[in-house]
This record gives sequence, C-alpha cells and structure tokens, in this order.
Amino acid sequence: MSVLPLDAADEVATEPVPPARRRGVPGFLRRPGGVFGAAWLVFIIVASLTAPLWRPYEVTEQDTANRLALPSADHWFGTDPLGRDLLSRIFTAGSLPLLSSALMLVVAFGIGLPLALLAAERGRKVERVTSRSTEVLMALPGTILLLAVIGVIGNRLYPVMAILGVLISAAVYRVMLGVAQSVRQRLYIDAARVNGLGSLRVNLLHVLPSMATVVAVQAAQLFGIGLLIVAGLAFLGFGPGEPEPSWGFMIQDASGHLFDAPWLLVPTGVVLALTVVAANELADAIAGKKADKVPARRKERLPVAVADTAPADPSAVLEVRDLSVAVDDGPQLVTGVSFALRPGTVLGLVGESGCGKTMTARSLMGLLPDGVSVSGGSIRWQGRELVGLSEKELTAVRGREIAMISQEPMVALDPMFSIAYQLVGPIRRFRGVGRGAARKIAAELLRNVGIVDAERVLKSYPHQLSGGMAQRVCIALALTGEPELLIADEPTTALDVTVQAEILSLLRALVHDTGLSVVIVSHDLGVVADICDDVAVMYAGAVVESGTAAAVLDDPSHPYTMALLGANPHVPEGEPVPLRLASIPGTVPPPGSWPTGCRFASRCQFARDECTAPFPALPAHGSGSVLCIRVDDLASTHATWDAEPVGAETVADAVAEPAPTAGVS
Repeated sequence: MSVLPLDAADEVATEPVPPARRRGVPGFLRRPGGVFGAAWLVFIIVASLTAPLWRPYEVTEQDTANRLALPSADHWFGTDPLGRDLLSRIFTAGSLPLLSSALMLVVAFGIGLPLALLAAERGRKVERVTSRSTEVLMALPGTILLLAVIGVIGNRLYPVMAILGVLISAAVYRVMLGVAQSVRQRLYIDAARVNGLGSLRVNLLHVLPSMATVVAVQAAQLFGIGLLIVAGLAFLGFGPGEPEPSWGFMIQDASGHLFDAPWLLVPTGVVLALTVVAANELADAIAGKKADKVPARRKERLPVAVADTAPADPSAVLEVRDLSVAVDDGPQLVTGVSFALRPGTVLGLVGESGCGKTMTARSLMGLLPDGVSVSGGSIRWQGRELVGLSEKELTAVRGREIAMISQEPMVALDPMFSIAYQLVGPIRRFRGVGRGAARKIAAELLRNVGIVDAERVLKSYPHQLSGGMAQRVCIALALTGEPELLIADEPTTALDVTVQAEILSLLRALVHDTGLSVVIVSHDLGVVADICDDVAVMYAGAVVESGTAAAVLDDPSHPYTMALLGANPHVPEGEPVPLRLASIPGTVPPPGSWPTGCRFASRCQFARDECTAPFPALPAHGSGSVLCIRVDDLASTHATWDAEPVGAETVADAVAEPAPTAGVS
C-alpha cells in the first residue's frame, strides 16, 4: 500500500478554531425563520390581549369625516366604511382567533397525545380499540358537523373550536402513535422500566421529551390552521356580530370595496397572513427544515500538493490523498488522510471510536452527514476525481462502482418490504433487466453469499431473519450493481463470533473470486489480521501508522498501535495469559481540541517534550508511514506497551537519549 506522508505543521496551522456557541438559546431561535415566527407570535398575542389598555380609539368610535381613509397620523392603518379606526379593531379582534385556536390545540393534544401514549404502551389490543375509535372521528364530515353545531349553539366560537379540537384529535393521535411506538422501542425505555420506573414516569421522563419536537411542530402548524378556520367562519358570517370586530368579517367587509378602497383589505389581510406564516415558520425552524432548504456553505480549500498530479501508485484503483473532512463552519473531523488501494485487496481502517474511520469511509461515497463535507484533499477512483462531484454524478457511481455494507443490517433493511422487493428493485435499476430476470439474479446473489434456501429468504421480511442472515442479505444488496469497491463499516460488530467468522470467510471468497476491492472499518484487530492485506491505523482524525497488515501488526512502530495490540485479548499460542491486559489511559480528544504535534501524546507512555511540536510522518513498513518522532528510540530499546500505565518520565529514563531527529520542526 502506498501512503503519502502528512505535513503535520501545515495541518496544525490551517486547523480552524471552533466557533463559540450561544448557550441558553433554543436551536430554532438560531434560524431567521424561527426568530421571525417567535417574535411575531409573541408580539401579536401580547398586543391583542392588551389592546383595551393601549388602543387609540374604541372599537365602536366613528369618525364619519374620515370614512375609508388611508393611513395617517390620526389613523395609522386607516379607517373602515363607518370611519372606525382599523388599528384598534384589528388588534382588539386578534384575541378571539388566537385564544380559540389555542383552545383547539389544548383539546386536540389533550385527547390525542394521551391516547397515543396509552396505545403505544399497552400494545396491540388497546391500539386496536383506540385506532378504530379515532377512525370514526376521522370519518365524520367536519365542516357539516361544525355548521350543525353553530346552528344549535349559535356563533359561540370557543365551544365550536373545542369541538373542532375533538375532531382533530384523531389526526393528532395517528401522528403521535407512530412516534410513541418508535420511541418505546429504544433501549433506554427498557432500561428505565428495569430500573423500576412506573408507566406514568416513563412516559413523562423519557417518552414525551423524545416526542417534544414532533409535538411542537404539529402544534405550530395546527395553530396556523386554526387561525384560518376562525377567520373563514367569521367571513361566512359565523363569527361575532357587529359591532364586535373580527378578522374574518373585516376581510369580508373589505372585499366589497376592492375597487373604490383597495387599501381596506391590506391591514387585516397582512396581519392574518403574517400570523399564519409565523406559525408555519416556527414549525419549520423547530423541525430544522430551514437548515435543509438552505445549502450549507462549503469551505473551499485546495488540496495540498496533490491537485492535478500523477498518482503516487499507478496500480491503485482508489487513491486518497491529504483528505480533510470538517463540519461546515466548525472543527475538522479528519485531516491529512492518505492511502491507496490496489485491485483485489482489502484495506483496514483501524482505531478507537471517534478517530474518524467512518467519516473517512463515508466520504469515499459522498455520504457524509448533513453539515459535514470534504474540506480538502483528493479522492481518485480509477483515475477520476470524486471530490466536488454533484449529487447526480455521485449517484452514477454509488451502487454501480462503489457499494457499502452498513454496520447494522436490521437498520439498513426496510422492515416494511420483503427481501425480494429490496433486491429486485436495485437489480432492475442497475442492470436494466426485467422483473423475472431480476428475481433470478437476486436468488443467485443470495446463494453466492451463502444462503441455501434463497427462495424462502426472498419471501421473508427483515424481522424474520437472524442477524447473520440479515448481514448476508446486506452484502447481496451491495452486490446488486456489480461494484468494484465495497466499503464495509464494521460489518461484524453486531454478530456473534461464529457468524463473524462466516461473514469474514464470505468476504474473503468474494475478493478472491471476483477481484473485488474492500475498505473495511473495524476496531477489532483480529478481524483486520484475518482479512486485510493493508492497514491504516487512525487516531484523532489522522493516520498515525500504515503499511501491510503483516508488517504493522507484527512489528508496530507507533505507540498507539502498540497499545491497541497490547489491549487485544487474543494471546499467541504457547504464551501465558497475562493477569490483566494493557489499557490506554484517557479518551480520544474530540474534534476542535486536538493538541499540536502528536495527538496521542497526552495518553502515550513514551511522550516527551518534543512530541508536542509539529513534525512530519516518517517512512515505515516499506511503502507505509508512521507519525511518531520516537520511532528509532522505541525500536532500538524494543519498547512495548505496559499493562500498568507508568509516567512518561519513568519510561523516558528507561529509553536511551535519542539523537536529534531530522524530521523535527
């Protein structure tokens, strides 16, 4: 494997400082839509409820000399056909739609939300009863029923909106039931029940907080709908009678003067429209939709000495050079990662959780999370640059040329569809064959991945499969487009030892029989030793050691690799089992707080003062590299990682005083 040295000095110098966060401010108030929605709703609610205290005129006071007047110093919004002040009437009328819409929400969520929590907790029998009951409510003709109620009780909007809340509670129940059922399947809910929490406390402390965002979004949207319903009823004459003001009647009154006084429609219409838009903007901000609609600003950074250059390894099918991945306007997650992959070989990315392995792997397919992007470097696939390609161009590569196996097979497979549906669709799309031919190919793929009864599995759903069987299906799914590169993100983590061995044997057979190249992400050195030809050890977003798997695992040069091997529970045959395994003190530093120089120095037994200064990677293991300043010292003293961590000074005394290293800056 060809690995390019990383210029650590350049890396440290260009690393951005994470921006300071505003603490105590809700996330939706960091978006313009959320600020506008919240500010306008607070303003209109306060102004309407306090209107009798500050309005310049009484709502019935007439200025007959200024009928249908335009805005002026005396009447800021103008006057209506009877000379009444529009500003006073608009804000006085606001309390009715605002309070009645709020009442509708209280009734709707007061019925729908507890029913959803109850049905999600008690299971299918209770759910069947509550669902059938809500379906009856949803089947009722709401408009006709409301008009009938108005005919019985009159234009009393508060009872009418309360009845509307009862009708809408059925829709609220349907939405909240799905969310509650999903939340109750999470492990922390089971843990809370095991810890002795009762049903009420589990719902209040764990289920409801997880549903808070959905509840807030639905409430904000229904609030806007309620405002329109109240205004619509008043427009049709089912609202407060004259001389009491109402937004709907004022709009209806203005519609009769569109030609002689068009301004009359503007103040009331704008206030109503802004209130509805504010409610929806607030809902969008809470749901985070605005962040998705506005594309994140990508930081442009030219690759360091790699752009438009000849490949370092002409035989490589995949070459990654000085790759950097960062949060948009945030800290770096991966810096200076370089490696090359030859056809028909397996490369292992190894390291603890939080070292950047998955981010590196996902960047190869352009599948980084929202708000994360490649900020520099190069990814060359068969001589073609992947960095900077559009989503449409990457879609042509994904599945057909590069495919991925997920860490969690049960999450990767959609529980709503059969295995046949999930395999036949991609085969038809990638290979351009008919449904019958695609089903035959799907069965053959399942047999190729070691599934004997392929026809039965094709008819099955994901929940009917074991973990090992589901992982085999995921591998078959990845092979539907006949890719040349397979990215496996910890494909054996969730499996038992026996099934792990079967999956690894399957991957080895695929590489041997088809010439497939594989990048495998793992923290299990046993898996790496079993299947990988080359290995790149990552720590804190950087490759600290690389080379062939045999060279790196048999003779590690970096203290971090030594520590990983020392903590590996596999003991060579003939050697005594240690009383305790070696451990690595501390944790991986989070992005944005990486130290200068060696990022492993704070946890390293062999660290010295010069380790905190930037230095370049050194050649190691033939075509590989190692990012350590004390490689020669550790090799000359045959240093190993101790099971009992000792201080740096003690180990430094045990190691001979090193000669000045050429690469130290």
